[in-house]
Amino acid sequence: ADIYERTAQELAQRGLDCECLGGGRLAHRPEERKIHVYGYSVGFGRADHSVTTEKLKAKYPDYEITWADEGY
Repeated sequence: ADIYERTAQELAQRGLDCECLGGGRLAHRPEERKIHVYGYSVGFGRADHSVTTEKLKAKYPDYEITWADEGY
C-alpha cells in the first residue's frame, strides 16, 4: 500500500490517475535467474498473477518465471 500511495501521488502531480488492481509478492533468486509471483495484498486483494508473469517474461526473457495463488 505504501508504494502504491507514493506512486499515485507522484502520478497525480503530473495530472495522471491510476488504480491498484491487486497485490502480491515476488521471490527473486537472481543467481538462479528465477522469479516467483505469489500471494496477495491485505488492502488491495490478489492481483492477476498471470498478467504480472507475462509482463515479467517480456522484460526478463532469460529468467524462469512462475506464479501461484497460494501464499502470503
